[in-house]
Amino acid sequence: MATGTVHPRDALFDEGERSPPLPVCDHYCGVEARMRKSLALQAELGPVFDVTLDCEDGAPVGREADHARLCAELVMSAENRFGRVGARVHPVGHPSFLADVETLVGRAGERLAYLMLPKPRGVADVQAAAEAIDHVRRVHGIERALPLHTLVETHGALREVDAIAAHPRIESVSFGLMDFVSAHRGAIPASAMGAAGQFTHPLVVRAKLEIAAACHAHGKTPSHCVVTEFKDLHALAAAAGRAAREFGYTRMWSIHPDQIRAIVEAFAPTAAEVDLAIEIVRAAQAADWAPIRHRDTLHDRASYRYYWQLLERAWRTGQPLPAEVREAWFHAAA
Repeated sequence: MATGTVHPRDALFDEGERSPPLPVCDHYCGVEARMRKSLALQAELGPVFDVTLDCEDGAPVGREADHARLCAELVMSAENRFGRVGARVHPVGHPSFLADVETLVGRAGERLAYLMLPKPRGVADVQAAAEAIDHVRRVHGIERALPLHTLVETHGALREVDAIAAHPRIESVSFGLMDFVSAHRGAIPASAMGAAGQFTHPLVVRAKLEIAAACHAHGKTPSHCVVTEFKDLHALAAAAGRAAREFGYTRMWSIHPDQIRAIVEAFAPTAAEVDLAIEIVRAAQAADWAPIRHRDTLHDRASYRYYWQLLERAWRTGQPLPAEVREAWFHAAA
């Protein structure tokens, strides 16, 4: 292969530098009707968002086992069109944790996109969960190492967030805003859980930035917290835009179907950004990835990486790309 045709992903990144190509939106649902509606919406829009079936907050008290079985059935059903359905289990140490893992991994481990681990107190809880999940996986003869996501919502997890993000089984780290605020015993006001206040209170801002920085340092995906004012799409769009452009997040939670499109749009690059990125990456590839001058601006491998990652985000958010770009750079992902 001529050097000028080396794929941007291969030319610009070593294997260990490539972040997992996750959708920018992670939609949580726990009631059966809403889970099925979410899967139908995913079938309509495509894999621009993940669906996380909630076995923690979504499970009726006393019927946790039935709920986990339902979630496993949905993961294995034809309603899971794209293989982008995960599940949230109970926290490590909860009486239902091991039962959740046994049911979900044992029955649906081959198709689960990931498992979400809530409320770890530190990296030891993440390791304990990974070991338990791997044991069940081996018992059931499942060879693939199931990706794990986790929530930073305790003081201990925030204190050890760098080690958590560095854990080899972790693919994404989310910020659990509401539990984090409540863990401060009233010292952080309720306004800090709102769409605007969560971007101004110093303790919440500090937590968000530490999570994002740890994820980027270890090539993992930082996932931004919920916006509870789910009917205020203007506030949601503003929060998603700030999360993406000011706080370094590349993924965000949705808790209502109406939020999904707004989050995807906020995290998507603009048409002008996409056009510029295509021009620069094409010119770089033609120059065998040596430095170039484009519109009187110098570009080299550092900016090439930036613009390639922008194009990957455009692809993941369903933005229109020229046919020749799709064929040359994204045909394998189609």
